[in-house]
Amino acid sequence: MSNNETDPAEWRCGAGADEGVARREARVEARVEVLSARDVPLGGPRAMTVRRTLPQRARTTIGAWCFADHYGPDNVAESGGMDVGPHPHTGLQTVSWLFSGEIEHRDSLGTRAYVRPGELNLMTGGHGICHSEVSTAATTVLHGVQLWVALPSDHREARRNFQHYVPRPVPVGGGEARVFLGSLAGDTSPVPTFSPLVGAELVLAPGATTSLAVDPCFEHGLLVDSGNVSMAGTPLRPAELGYHAPGTETLTLTNTGDVPARTILLGGTPFDEPIVMWWNFIGRDHDEIAEARQAWERNSSRFGGVEGYEGDRIPAPVLPNATLTPRRNPARPSQEGAR
Repeated sequence: MSNNETDPAEWRCGAGADEGVARREARVEARVEVLSARDVPLGGPRAMTVRRTLPQRARTTIGAWCFADHYGPDNVAESGGMDVGPHPHTGLQTVSWLFSGEIEHRDSLGTRAYVRPGELNLMTGGHGICHSEVSTAATTVLHGVQLWVALPSDHREARRNFQHYVPRPVPVGGGEARVFLGSLAGDTSPVPTFSPLVGAELVLAPGATTSLAVDPCFEHGLLVDSGNVSMAGTPLRPAELGYHAPGTETLTLTNTGDVPARTILLGGTPFDEPIVMWWNFIGRDHDEIAEARQAWERNSSRFGGVEGYEGDRIPAPVLPNATLTPRRNPARPSQEGAR
């Protein structure tokens, strides 16, 4: 999915602490940091609105997960659905995951694929790729998440690629998991990643508690789609993202409500490389972003083209005059404080 904001924020991310670290260090005793979403309209007068929890000032990455949009359930007859024209990406992978509806994906590899509920669609755009996304005529309710993964330096020029995978449901205490990346609950996705990651949909029955064995080197984020869930004892409401620092071997989740709860679990080793995010590009400095933007505006072969989309490419927004302002994750709590 494109970040269709006409004046996108510039993000420079990396290891270290921001100006508010002193205040945040006073709160490291909290087991889970609760991140709220902001509403972002995606293009046009009938724009589909998404709830964005990453990046934000409080936290820019969880592992290499650097972008999280959560949308729906949207009645397509009212919202108009999704119609995102060809747009570029660099330095990242897109992860598409639906709860309901269907999206047609076309990209400059020549791929034409459909994103359906419970099926992973992962696109790699290291040096450059472009794609379009359109909800199909069969879609009545559109509901899902769009996630990005930052590519580490050794692989940030990775070739274009597209992968599709359908994970099987795996039972967990009082519910089930679908592991689309990495390993969890005794299941492992065959889809390779460029840094240690986990991504899974978790559904818990009313009142159920599950304790998941997790990698203590990972930090984790839990995005709540529906229901009320506690993560390590901290309550989370729908559209909130709970952050848990590295240092725990067991992650305990409880559905505190009387209806099923659905969540997305994201995790990975802390991504400490400095990166710059702007619009649909990830680079290492302002000049890399400006170069990618210029290549897109010049219709360079760097990104290729999308065949079969009936409409125009999305033009890149104007770069701001200022140089990127560093914005970093807060200092990580000690492992003792995270347990």
